[in-house]
Amino acid sequence: MIKDPHATAAALLPLVGGPANVTSVAHCMTRLRLGLADRSRVDDEALRAVPGVLGVVEDGASYQVVLGPGVVGRVTAAFEALLAAGRIGTADDRADGDGEDGGKTAGADDASVIPAVAPAVSPAADTADALARRGAELKARQKARNATPLKTALRRVADIFVPLIPALIGCGIVAGIAGLLTNLRWLPGLTPALTALSSAFMALIAVFVGHNTAKEFGGTPVLGGAVAAVVVYPGVAKVTAFGTALAPGQGGVLGALAAAVLGTYVEKWCRARLPGTLDVLLTPTLTVLVSGLLTLYVLMYAAGEVATAIGTAADWLLTTTGALAGLILGGLFLPLVMLGLHQALIPIHTTLIEQQGHTVLLPVLAMAGAGQVGAAAAVYVRLRHDTSLRTTIRSALPAGLLGVGEPLIYGVSLPLGRPFLTACVGGAAGGAFVGLFAMLGTEVGATAIGPSGWALFPLLAGGGWAVTAGVYGGGLLTGYAVGFLATYFFGLPDGAGRPVCDPEKHEPRPADRPGPRPASPR
Repeated sequence: MIKDPHATAAALLPLVGGPANVTSVAHCMTRLRLGLADRSRVDDEALRAVPGVLGVVEDGASYQVVLGPGVVGRVTAAFEALLAAGRIGTADDRADGDGEDGGKTAGADDASVIPAVAPAVSPAADTADALARRGAELKARQKARNATPLKTALRRVADIFVPLIPALIGCGIVAGIAGLLTNLRWLPGLTPALTALSSAFMALIAVFVGHNTAKEFGGTPVLGGAVAAVVVYPGVAKVTAFGTALAPGQGGVLGALAAAVLGTYVEKWCRARLPGTLDVLLTPTLTVLVSGLLTLYVLMYAAGEVATAIGTAADWLLTTTGALAGLILGGLFLPLVMLGLHQALIPIHTTLIEQQGHTVLLPVLAMAGAGQVGAAAAVYVRLRHDTSLRTTIRSALPAGLLGVGEPLIYGVSLPLGRPFLTACVGGAAGGAFVGLFAMLGTEVGATAIGPSGWALFPLLAGGGWAVTAGVYGGGLLTGYAVGFLATYFFGLPDGAGRPVCDPEKHEPRPADRPGPRPASPR
């Protein structure tokens, strides 16, 4: 648990290479995401040892420090403040300092200043330079392997939709409250207001998607929002494409995404060819005109067909092959979370919510978190003498029960190895449970994305809330039980759970302790 975000941020900054090495800062629900100029200047082991850091992930485009929900926002704010102060201080030092080396004096606190000319090169220095060059080559090859078109596309999609999650959560919870009041026939005068509050964002979400898409692809954000706004404008009902009148919102977030990408390329093409005097007037005009017309007459119709296909496929998947589909989806979701690729599912969830009022996939995928909780509970019971690991589990378990699995993934199951696999088994069992009831006619959906675990109960939709909640709760219990049993019997070595020290010789027996060992006290 991080008690002082400023202290944590101060500890992280030098370990990622200092202010000069950080090119961008962002965060999602659990991770601090950093763009780095030189990856080799990061001290991975020291970062993992910082109190409160649950793990580190590198996906090629960003370096991610897993901090957990709630605290990541405060640490990010403190990190950005330190980063700004460090850059201002460095700039002042370079402006005021006028040393014997021509105004550039390398100090211990300025890791970004490198002497231009090295003195006599010793054999050891030559070896170090060769190793550095070798490391740079390996880094370049690894980055090239990670920069596949698919991974790059998924990361970009995630960066577009992740900033929208807080609004989706807030509006979804308000929608759940409005639905509950409607079913109970309470406060009839307040219910319409709550419905308006919860629906307004979803009605205009295409504009926000367009804004973020243009920003991600290097265009002008407001132009991306302007082009995407045509998707939800009521007047499109008077436009006919392919012999069919368009409907406001047709294509949804997929149409908005495609429209903004197209607008960005049109804008870049114009700016590269028009002189400055005409650029101010013609570039915005041509961007809106060309992209807008293509969106109306091509993209909205095509995106609408794709969105309809997604909804049909999701319904068919669960009603026809529900148990098998739930088994596969629930079992594979934890690896997606581990790789950070689960955010790429947000457009699918959002499309389903736009079409049907809820997403039927999220409750199935949420079962992966149940398997993770069951596995962590088994580790807690089996490794009763490992006080450090049990403390980690106690601190991460509440977040796991609420569906945030990364603290348990990086703090418990993944370092131990086999418990991660048995947690996937638990998730598969819970997903199969929910999928089975979908085959039997009891659909379980969620009116918003973001919350999971117990936090998803207020957002459940489908049939009657009591029946839906019963099926979802049964899936959670199945995931807990199977994850616990699979981990207890198969997820840990046979010698796990014995005392750390031999009771007679009082000597440590490290071979009996699987996984990471607690850090020695300082």
